[in-house]
Amino acid sequence: MSLTVSKDLLDQAKAGEVDDAAFVACVRDSLPYAWSVITELVRQRDDTGAEFADNTVPPPDEAARGQLLRCLASDSMRGALERHFGMRLAFQNCHRVAVFDPSATKAHAEFVTARSQILNQTPELVDC
Repeated sequence: MSLTVSKDLLDQAKAGEVDDAAFVACVRDSLPYAWSVITELVRQRDDTGAEFADNTVPPPDEAARGQLLRCLASDSMRGALERHFGMRLAFQNCHRVAVFDPSATKAHAEFVTARSQILNQTPELVDC
């Protein structure tokens, strides 16, 4: 799943720096499933005031899974979304997305450990 880049955004990139808001809008419009998962987690984290919120529900299909992988594997997309939402993002397996309050450094550090990744593995995720 690639981004659908408008001519205006492509022209902006050719001319120099890309506006963060325009790039975030491109990600939102191109990767709607990934956007919906992340925005819902941000809402949950804001509502609860917890250090983080995470998604443990597998995507409904391979296209949705691809959106999450594309969005969170890209440093530029992840960085733009972190700036947009004021949160840190983390990712395990093919669907466990988490959003962290920037001050939750200990919780984030634990989430991204090899130990946490290993403990998150299940037989159902072998082909993930």
